[in-house]
Amino acid sequence: MSQPVSAVVVGAGHRALVYAAYAKHNPGEFRIVGVADPIERRRRQVAELYGIPPERCFATSEELASVPKFADAAINATMDDQHVPTSLPLLEAGYDILLEKPFATNEDEIWRLLKASRENGRKVMICHVLRYAPFYYAIRKKVADGEIGEIVNVQTIEHVSYHHMSVAFVRGKWNRKDVCHSSMLMAKCCHDLDLVVWMKSGVAPRAVASFGCNMQFRPEKAPDGAGTRCLVDCRIEKECPYSAMKIYIDHPERWSFYVWSGLEHIPNPTLEQKVESLRTDNPHGRCMWRCDNEVVDHQSVAIEFEDGSTATHNMVGGSARPSRSIHLIGSKGEIQGVFEDNRFVIRHIDARPGREYSEQVVDLTKGGDMHGAFGGHGGGDLRLVGDFVRFVRGAEPSIACTSVEDSVNGHLIGFSADRAMEEKRLVELKIRSLWR
Repeated sequence: MSQPVSAVVVGAGHRALVYAAYAKHNPGEFRIVGVADPIERRRRQVAELYGIPPERCFATSEELASVPKFADAAINATMDDQHVPTSLPLLEAGYDILLEKPFATNEDEIWRLLKASRENGRKVMICHVLRYAPFYYAIRKKVADGEIGEIVNVQTIEHVSYHHMSVAFVRGKWNRKDVCHSSMLMAKCCHDLDLVVWMKSGVAPRAVASFGCNMQFRPEKAPDGAGTRCLVDCRIEKECPYSAMKIYIDHPERWSFYVWSGLEHIPNPTLEQKVESLRTDNPHGRCMWRCDNEVVDHQSVAIEFEDGSTATHNMVGGSARPSRSIHLIGSKGEIQGVFEDNRFVIRHIDARPGREYSEQVVDLTKGGDMHGAFGGHGGGDLRLVGDFVRFVRGAEPSIACTSVEDSVNGHLIGFSADRAMEEKRLVELKIRSLWR
């Protein structure tokens, strides 16, 4: 048997720990042997989980890269604007990288990372985990097998739930592009844009248009009686669906990693301590309509591809139910489904008398793989890491494997869509010769 692939964790936050957990489930394939994070308690947490000695714990990726290479790969799950700066020294030191999305925050970073990975002969795989969810993987296989012919149009929709909107994009750390350096489209829908280009099988995008704004969560839209902090001066807190008490205290584990980060220094903080943080300095205790957010709460994107096909993606925040849906229309049929339902239908034209079309239902909830159906990102998280292990070992990549080259077009669509929205114009994509 081959030796396990060894990896270091860079950026020991929530996503990194999810990916690193593959080593707990599959110790014969994957081992965590080092960590780099500027927060000492996070380094200590990872070290305790995986038995990492002090000499393999570092504050930065530069410190890690400065010592002789001691692992095969790195899991880089730093914040968006740190992805490229922290990856460059790792590539130069000889590490392959599993890199969280979006892997870049602007076009210049795309080409810098791509150039560095090529010059150093290293592999970089992007964490587009939805490719590994059984729902999307099965749809992509149907497309690859020619089930619906040539793709004419792709329609994707993401409804961002009211509680996800609250924790990440209004009260949370992705609420301002000048702080997190990613727009809401790139932070939340990088997955969806990747799915669009994945379904198009590498056909390059040619032009993008987009519209959107922050329509809902603005001071002038605050309900009568709203205060500045939910648990301090709000007269309508008990009726408000965005009450910090309802979203964070009544559901204490739903977003715990993000909401209680200010209490990380306290082992097992009490309910009273959590409530007090929401009353005082916790940003998640602020009124939803009186925050410093400036990212959009809805955005529509239209894409034209080089073969003449088109695609749309609609993102709407504040929905009652979180959901993603997809509808592919091809020259020989169509596929339509809702991710959370874990089933889709395949339709073909049936012009016989009394008929219009035939329909086949593909129900993935009946396959017996409950983790695959309902695990993180629809079962995609750990499947992605398993494929990364095979990728590093040099095995034949799966149909879902996303090298940095495979991720470029989705990122270019996102950056172009934001520019089109801000400048109110059509943006034509120009692919550099480096990519050609």
